[in-house]
Amino acid sequence: MEEELKNFIKVWFYAIISVSYCYYVSTRIKPGALRLLSVLPVIALFLFIPLFFSSVHFSGASAFFFTWLANFKLILFSFDKGPLYPLPQNLPRFIFFTCFPIKPQQNPKSQNQIPKWVFAIKVLIFGVLLHTYDYKQHLSFTTLLVIYSLHIYLELEILLMLVKVWVFMFLGCDLEPQSNEPYLATSLQDFWGRRWNLMVPAILRPAVYNPVQRIAEWKMSSDHARFLAVLATFLVSGAVHELIFYYINREMPTGEITWFFVLHGVCTAAEVVVKKRTFVGRWKMSPMVSRLLTVGFVVLTSGWLFFPPLIRGGMFVRLPNEALLFIDSVKHKFFTF
Repeated sequence: MEEELKNFIKVWFYAIISVSYCYYVSTRIKPGALRLLSVLPVIALFLFIPLFFSSVHFSGASAFFFTWLANFKLILFSFDKGPLYPLPQNLPRFIFFTCFPIKPQQNPKSQNQIPKWVFAIKVLIFGVLLHTYDYKQHLSFTTLLVIYSLHIYLELEILLMLVKVWVFMFLGCDLEPQSNEPYLATSLQDFWGRRWNLMVPAILRPAVYNPVQRIAEWKMSSDHARFLAVLATFLVSGAVHELIFYYINREMPTGEITWFFVLHGVCTAAEVVVKKRTFVGRWKMSPMVSRLLTVGFVVLTSGWLFFPPLIRGGMFVRLPNEALLFIDSVKHKFFTF
């Protein structure tokens, strides 16, 4: 743990210096290929940052924050697009909005704030969940799928909420929510586009979806172009997830996670097409049924394609162990009298 914390300090030192260079130097270069060329050394550095760590949490979080989101933001920034355009008004904001999965809230009145007690319940459930791993040899595969899905969701939710609170304390500005209760999704389009890990679609939409759709419309109909853009977006997401889990497990990708996102891309695109048909518009499914079908499809396909490489790599052994070790160290440091 001490070595990980030392590497954590080093990584943030390198990151702050690199992002400051982008703020003071790259912003003076005209948007386009030359500005992109100027940020390429930073992008290359951010590809290596997760290799500084050996723990699941540090390597996974750094891969998500730097290798994926920060790099995509910098690529978009090179063309005056994405969350870094218009340019944040000062260096601290530029650093925070580059390095963290956050963006300023555009219209606070339009967002429904989740009550604090809901977050407290999620933390409590997560604490109970960590101890269920002691009995996993007695649990069915279906039960384990639900536990793994809950673990991924709750841990990401808690991590992103802590980041949001920490950044708010420094910047004092309202931030967009990072998720919107994905277990309430009534369709795959709703799940991936409007509820799950919202910073990701906010990045992939201008970085992948819009350019692919625009180019494809030169050669095909708008419906076909939209289908191709959705598929390309999920394909890129799958490839980046493969890279992230390589950093965590240090094992060559098998392609299963990419196929998971390709499957969801095809199903999401097909869902969009089907919804446009007039006969579907007349038939309304109960929200409860559509939620069960959507979440059930996500969990079952995760058990088929998403979770197996993570289970083989021991991720669901290391995740709870690291979390419990961190909780015990906090208890020992702050609550021992």
